[in-house]
Amino acid sequence: MRPGLLGGLSPRAFLRRHWQKRPLLVRGALPAFRDPVTPEGLLALAARGDVESRLVMERGGARPWQVVPGPLTPARRRRLPPSHWTVLVQHVDAHVDAAADLVEEFDFLPRWRVDDVMVSLAAPRGSVGPHVDGYDVFLVQGRGRRRWRIAGRFAETYRPRLDLRVLRGFRAEHEWVLEAGDLLYLPPGVAHHGVALEQCLTYSVGFRAPGHAELAAGFLQRVVTGVDQARLYADPDLAPARAPGEIAPGAIARMRAIVSAATAAVRGPEFTRFLGERLTEPRTEMGTPSGRRRTTAAEVARRLRGGASLVRRPGARIGFVARGDGGADLFADGRTWTLARAEAPAAGILSGARRLSADALRPLRARPAFATLLAELVRAGVFRVSRSRKDDARPRRRRRSRAAAGSSRTRARP
Repeated sequence: MRPGLLGGLSPRAFLRRHWQKRPLLVRGALPAFRDPVTPEGLLALAARGDVESRLVMERGGARPWQVVPGPLTPARRRRLPPSHWTVLVQHVDAHVDAAADLVEEFDFLPRWRVDDVMVSLAAPRGSVGPHVDGYDVFLVQGRGRRRWRIAGRFAETYRPRLDLRVLRGFRAEHEWVLEAGDLLYLPPGVAHHGVALEQCLTYSVGFRAPGHAELAAGFLQRVVTGVDQARLYADPDLAPARAPGEIAPGAIARMRAIVSAATAAVRGPEFTRFLGERLTEPRTEMGTPSGRRRTTAAEVARRLRGGASLVRRPGARIGFVARGDGGADLFADGRTWTLARAEAPAAGILSGARRLSADALRPLRARPAFATLLAELVRAGVFRVSRSRKDDARPRRRRRSRAAAGSSRTRARP
């Protein structure tokens, strides 16, 4: 985290005073901010079938705030009016290295909480309407200016028959105009409305929070797959029924014991492994690219000795859990690597900065098990070995995603 990002607050003070509590505006949080993507570059991403995007037409569409799912065709782009529209592109950090680097500014927050960097390109007066979100977001202003109006108290009623959930009767409590490098943090549940004063780019670094039902259902599904499907309830000591319609206390106790035994894993390492894999699952619309299939541990070690760097793939999700035996479980893109005590320090290093120099890896580089781990991560597409930042910026092949026809999410994060 660079100095000044939080307006003079330490990360601890920010988390205590603002995180999930109240907004924070920081002028000049990112001095001399350079846009990770140009308007033309963002429109080019929005035109791709493997990139999730939307066009929001506040005016000029079939109805107010009409949402047109991507890809944005050249014909549609030519018909755009001079004002009152916004193009939203999700997961730009998975396609643009400089956008992925923007996430590194917030490394005082757990990496597993990061959702994505969404970028909006707005024409003058462009907006997605006043709305409220259920997640934390840092809004970084790029080129152009945007007026933000926010409210902590509001009636959660929405305008009917719209593609977006636009609040009705929104009245702002605070208002600011953000310029390049300014930052606005919004906790969940704060209503906000951003309107472009001229063409502008806004970078929305969103942080996800798994739902209670999602966690419970996911783990229980994992439990069910581990239960012997052929094993049936048994009651060899059955006594004569007092009433044929009664479900007797003894039967209830037996079935309670069956369910308790199956779910006892929630208190053990299996639940930890479930969380690690679940929280690092790759985005379904992105898929998981493969690395160089023939990459070997010897080749990785040789290239690192020659001064190469290790670079995490933009959009890759990674985390780790320290085990009680001194080892660690490393999770990346939904997979698990079990590290012994000697290699456990690698978990913190590999899940830290996105670019790791050969010197940063030197303490572990000579260990054969570490070289093997790196080769596996490269083959899995989590990392690549790069000679320089110039190599990092080389064009990546487009991949047709499973979400090319549209997205299951309908977020309105501007």
